[in-house]
Amino acid sequence: MAIKHFLQFRDFTRDEFEYLLWRTRWIKNEFKSYRKHWPLCDRTLVMIFEKASTRTRLSFEAGMHQLGGTAIYLNTRDSQLGRGEPVEDAAQVISRMSDLVMIRTFEQEIIERFAANSRVPVINGLTNEYHPCQILADICTYIEHRGCIQGKTVAWVGDANNMCNTWLQAAEVMDFKLNVSTPPGYEIKPELIGIVDRSHFEVFADPRDACRGADLVNTDVWTSMGFEAENEVRREAFASWCVDGPMMREAHRDALFMHCLPAHRGEEVTAEVIDGPQSVVWDEAENRLHVQKALMEYLLLGRIETK
Repeated sequence: MAIKHFLQFRDFTRDEFEYLLWRTRWIKNEFKSYRKHWPLCDRTLVMIFEKASTRTRLSFEAGMHQLGGTAIYLNTRDSQLGRGEPVEDAAQVISRMSDLVMIRTFEQEIIERFAANSRVPVINGLTNEYHPCQILADICTYIEHRGCIQGKTVAWVGDANNMCNTWLQAAEVMDFKLNVSTPPGYEIKPELIGIVDRSHFEVFADPRDACRGADLVNTDVWTSMGFEAENEVRREAFASWCVDGPMMREAHRDALFMHCLPAHRGEEVTAEVIDGPQSVVWDEAENRLHVQKALMEYLLLGRIETK
């Protein structure tokens, strides 16, 4: 099978995602039933971190172990990448000593350059522009709780960050509607991420309008990693974009709430919401493990039809 990378959500087709979501259910069921599933025995995943992480490292490292393989952690501060080695050179070397690479870094350009020089599949563990593994887990979680996401409405409240960008791509690929509400000065730029067809999203000045009739309400921290210097300015600008009880009541009665975590209760979401009955954030976090297992298996072995 030709080398395939997962650098942004639109790298896969809807058919591929439907397979991955089906495969995730099967792999998760095997795991919950304590049945060994080791398709990646003797395979090695290299995880390169330039940005700190809890869920990304744990889910990939545990996931590779549960598939029978080995995961190696590299931090750019402790490797030659942190001492000026060209990304292209590092890709040539690392990809000759491993079977799969996951990178969590800043600019999308870095991971694109690495993938262009890699002999093995590369996965985006997060960049400033995109967070495709998280959105795949979010969609998986929605389907687990409510069924097919096609034709549904997802509300995004908060910063037009990598999560929002990836939701925009996912809406186009998976055929659902995204309602977006961001503070003035923090608007989405769909053309920069290749979104030309505006039929799958709508922009709202008032976050309550974005949530009205939504099947899923999603938010993230007001200040993403790398933008900490803007924290106080953002705190003031985003004050009205806190997902609270009244905002959730604008959504459908059975709407779900998601947050990729870590969360700041009292800022982007109230404790009433994130700890309330509509919140599925812990299922969402766990599903990073299972969707990434399906993703790694697919990138290395292709489709596996299990009876």
